[in-house]
Order: sequence, then structure tokens, then C-alpha cells
Amino acid sequence: MSHQRGASTVDSVKEPHSISLKVLRLSRPSLSLQNPLPTPSPSPTPPSAHTIDPSASRAYPSSQTDPFILSPLLTLPPAFGSAYVGETFSCTLCANNEILSGSASAVGKVISNVRIEAEMKIPSSGVPIPLILGPEGSSKENEKGKEREKPESETHAEKDHGGVDLEPGKSLQKIVNFDLKEEGSHVLAVTVTYSETTPTSGRVRTFRKLYQFVCKGCMVVRTKTGALPPKSGSEEKQSRRWALEAQLENCGEEIITLDMAVLETTEGFTSQGLNWEVVVPGEEMERPILMPGDVQQVCFLVEEKEGNEDVPEPLDGRLVFGILSLAWRGAMGNRGFLSTGPLGARLK
Repeated sequence: MSHQRGASTVDSVKEPHSISLKVLRLSRPSLSLQNPLPTPSPSPTPPSAHTIDPSASRAYPSSQTDPFILSPLLTLPPAFGSAYVGETFSCTLCANNEILSGSASAVGKVISNVRIEAEMKIPSSGVPIPLILGPEGSSKENEKGKEREKPESETHAEKDHGGVDLEPGKSLQKIVNFDLKEEGSHVLAVTVTYSETTPTSGRVRTFRKLYQFVCKGCMVVRTKTGALPPKSGSEEKQSRRWALEAQLENCGEEIITLDMAVLETTEGFTSQGLNWEVVVPGEEMERPILMPGDVQQVCFLVEEKEGNEDVPEPLDGRLVFGILSLAWRGAMGNRGFLSTGPLGARLK
């Protein structure tokens, strides 16, 4: 995680806990960097024994004999990395039974009913948001479908918040996902509760740890609306039209590919995108690729529907068209999604 802000122990006993907690962020790997070694100029003919072998500059060995599943072309993140608005923050929570099997402290001591609970504190709310924990990284949208696939006994166990019994050296692991929707400091609070039983007594112990990280903006959106001449026609009241332009700036640290830019209109309006999805028949669609700091211009044609009965009334002299929804992918396939606030035009 970014860093542990602090640990508050609810248990009044100062004795070390039998359960430890590890929190690790789940991130995609990145491509290994390769720096080619310089070659002598002019190159010796014939090559001498002191010539540098080109394979020495590779980020991976020339002969791969290690059966490890991670390819040498990929590298794991060395640190927490950056968290961006629009992405899904994922991490694994692991409660470990630190009692060593066969040790003197393990004689007669039983750890049972181990439970992990997590919540997220966001900048705009003083009330923490409870998080859904699961064995797999699943979003809230498909929780209902997965709940139908679970056995009835497992579903009842989750509803009753039943814990898990851990033998010495065993672990309980959960995965949590959270969609980042705003910039600022976020705090992940994790609470572990378990029962510790000895031949002479038993007690319930609890501890809580806080992990703080900062969420930054990945995409900056700047919009501008201009009125267009109405459509030529014989109707008494012609439909009004506007051109909505938007500049999309990549403020992140990695290359992204824009997947979608859609103007979701309100009742009474229609929109037409004039962007990369407009392809000449026979050609393939090329999605824009934005390097860090690059800007992509998009444009939409907004029109009133015929009849104009459903056009909303202006609010404070401003006519609202809808919201702009954006979707993108990172270099390794990690996805991001962002929606703007209400967009429109000011009436003169």
C-alpha cells in the first residue's frame, strides 16, 4: 500500500496478536526496459573477442530455463504506484495465523472465527463506505449474478458474517475493489476480528489498521459550446443546433488508448459524434493513443428533437444537453472510466 497511516488496537491487552494483516495492491505488470549497449565505431573487422555481445543488453536472459509463470519481458511494480480517478483500486487483504505449528505457544491455542472487514474513507464524505470482500476481484455490478451461482449454505454464511477457523501457519485472503471517482486523500480501513481460545480461557480480539493513499486526476476535460445555424426547412419553429467541443488531456504517467467518447443526452436532444468512430467504408477504426501530456480534440453535433415538446426548461439561463462519458485503456489493458458533470449552452 501507499503507507500505513496508523494502527489503532481496540483490544486493551498489549499482548502481541496471533493474527497479522498484510495489505497489498493488485496491479498489472509493465514491460521491462532494455538499454542497448554502445557498439564501437567503426566496428572492427573481423569482430574481435572484446566486442560486446548484443544479448548482454537484453532485459531477459538469452536462454530461458526458469519455469516461473512470469515472463522475463514483464516486471512487477516496485512500489505502490499512482492511483487515478476513473480506475478501479484493487488490493488483497491477508490475515495470517502467526502461531508456529509445534511451538510452545501453539499448544492448546485455537484461532477461530477470523473475519476481515474493510471500508473506504473518501474526501467528499465523512461517512466511510463499507466495501464488499470476496475471494475474487468482482465489481458491484455482477455481485447479483455471482450470488445466484453460490451454494445456499455459502450465501447464508456470508449473510451471517461467519468467520473462518485458521490452523497455525494458515491464511485468510480476501480481495476488494473500489471505483475511484474523486481526487484527494483516500483512507482504507481494515478491521480484523478473531477468537483466541486456550485450555483455560477464551477471548475475542480485534485490531484495526489504516492505509492512506492519494488519488490523482488522469484525464482533464475542457469543453466549449457554440451555436450553429438551424436546419433549413419549412417548419415554423426550426430545430436549434450546437457544436460541443472537448479537449481530453492525459495527465497521467502512462500511455492510454481512448476507447469511447460518448455524449449521453437528456430528453429532447440528440447527439452525433464526429470523432474517430467515423470511418470510411473499407478502413479500420484507429483509436487515439495519448502519451502523457497529449491532448485529443473531440466534437459532437447536438440537435433538438423534432417537435421540441421534451426539451427541458433552461436553468439559470443555461440549457443542459447531457454528460460526456469517456473510457480508456492503459498499456497493459487496465481500464478507466470517467463521466463529466452536466454540459450545455448558455442562452443569450
